Amino acid sequence: MAGTAPPAWTPAKPIVQLVDVHKSFGTVEVLKGISLDVRKGEVICIIGPSGSGKSTLIRCINALVPVTSGTIRVEGIEVADPKLDKLALRRKVGMVFQQYNLFPHKTALQNVMMAPIHVLGQDRREVEERARALMRKVRLAGKEDSYPGELSGGQQQRVAIARSLAMRPDVMLFDEVTAALDPETVKEVLVTIRELAEDGMTCLLVTHEMNFARDVADHIYFTDRGVIVEHGPPSTFFTAAQDERTRRFLSQVL
Repeated sequence: MAGTAPPAWTPAKPIVQLVDVHKSFGTVEVLKGISLDVRKGEVICIIGPSGSGKSTLIRCINALVPVTSGTIRVEGIEVADPKLDKLALRRKVGMVFQQYNLFPHKTALQNVMMAPIHVLGQDRREVEERARALMRKVRLAGKEDSYPGELSGGQQQRVAIARSLAMRPDVMLFDEVTAALDPETVKEVLVTIRELAEDGMTCLLVTHEMNFARDVADHIYFTDRGVIVEHGPPSTFFTAAQDERTRRFLSQVL
């Protein structure tokens, strides 16, 4: 019936569900039927060679890229719905990109506070209190008044994580968040993500950090040429991969 609300999401259902998702850019099919479920509190790592569709997949979940066909649901919200309320989706899903995308003329604290105040219309004092707590959470206490240009890449990325957390999402998406960092600053960002996972945040990560994926993930998905080639828990994925493409990839990155 037109106008009928979708069935309410419950924790017994996947918090994120993809069913036969396809995505084409012109004549190039980037995703060729991706299906996966993410349960509340799970940490999912998506790995694979460059050009395998990993970043496109994660951007489809947040409606930054429209799907060509298939279904994506986040807590019961149909992401491909032409009438999608993107603000409602963004309240549930936070995303951190490879590039920090901070406002250079705003301090770190102001960057964290902007969306809750200007997008959600929340009380400034309450938002500031929460933002300061988030700065402490990402181990940047004392940097609240620093501008992005005064911070290292790793510090800027942690501000970006705090900015996403300020919207109080239920799911966090991370798209190669350490790829642009110097090696010495990678660890501090991974520690922050690890702590989020340990706190029970549902996380989907596109990453090339294999040791991190092995340690933090509940489930690993290996993608190649737009399909999921193989998936499994780290305990078996890294030691007993079944597909030759998976074994060849792991031999190159481990």
